[in-house]
Amino acid sequence: MEDLPQMNPLIKFLLVLSLAFVVSCTQPSLDPLQRALMSNHPAIQKVMNNLEEHEVQILYTQIDTSATGEVIFTEYTFQLDENRYFYPASTVKLPAAVITMEWLEAQDSLTTSVPYGFKGDSLMYDLKSDYRAVFGLSDNDAYNRHYELLGRDYLNQSLRQKGIQPVRISHRLSTPNANISERKESFFWYNGDTVPVPVYLDGPIEKIDLREQQKGKGFMRYDSLIETPMNFSEKNYFPLQAQQGLLKRLFYPESFAEEQRFNINPARMTVLHKRMSEVPRALGYDVSEYYDSYVKFFMYGDTKDSIPHHIKIHNKVGYAYGTLTDNAYIVDDIYDVRFFLSATILVNENGIFNDDNYEYETIGVPFLAQLGREIYLYERQRKK
Repeated sequence: MEDLPQMNPLIKFLLVLSLAFVVSCTQPSLDPLQRALMSNHPAIQKVMNNLEEHEVQILYTQIDTSATGEVIFTEYTFQLDENRYFYPASTVKLPAAVITMEWLEAQDSLTTSVPYGFKGDSLMYDLKSDYRAVFGLSDNDAYNRHYELLGRDYLNQSLRQKGIQPVRISHRLSTPNANISERKESFFWYNGDTVPVPVYLDGPIEKIDLREQQKGKGFMRYDSLIETPMNFSEKNYFPLQAQQGLLKRLFYPESFAEEQRFNINPARMTVLHKRMSEVPRALGYDVSEYYDSYVKFFMYGDTKDSIPHHIKIHNKVGYAYGTLTDNAYIVDDIYDVRFFLSATILVNENGIFNDDNYEYETIGVPFLAQLGREIYLYERQRKK
């Protein structure tokens, strides 16, 4: 661990708790996720002592290989409930990016470097830059362009055909026209000619019977407080099981039937994997503003230290309306550690939504960071 920054939260955690975990790991009857949540760390205890308020859900998957080479997934869950709604925020950018890449795969002559645009818009874009922005900075505009290209019906249908459900991608992000059905006409500019993108018409937003789609005791609309729960019944819906199921198909496609895999060629899939794990400094962004954990909550979310080169966190986070979510495939090549971890937490003590008054930095991010460290250390000990 020589290349870990001195005294960052992860190494302090390793030094203090390694002995305790060595002892606890000799008790195979204990659920490793429950063990992690029984940690005495203040970031964990603060949430565990007030579970009802925080609506925590967690899905942790161990990865092993049988003697015949078969990949074995072992899942551990905490309060996992796909019928209990949470707002997925920017986590929907991952399926939008993947489906767009798969759609591009089926188009003759088009690549991620070919410029594309929209009728009435003088600017041109390319998917190669979009993917860097989506994963490196969680850029809303890049996601909105993917949504504009294919539309919600196409995105949802494609995911369900892969067995990734329940899911509802129903709107753009942070834009006045968020959920309208009409979309801009789009095209690619290839060899001096415009290649129009077929317009996939969107129907009405699908209604799904879920619990807790009405949240809080009030919400802000412009500068006014509306003293009724905020209605999320037409918002994006992407539960943890579906989120992690998508990740598993990206990294372990052989574990799924052929029709449930993404039809993306290996070279392009490798690039996608790289984009998902890249940190902003690798993309040339100012490290004083865009530090490594800018969009990586597990393990490093509560520090601005650099993530060691041997640890790769392939993930997509989301945070909005007081809900923090991270969906990650974490790999440490030195210690042969590989696992999936997905979690969501609500931090909105005053019960008012859309007021930008949330406990992200004091409760949410520290909890997810410490949860990631707890599971990572368990995996380190398990693989010894």
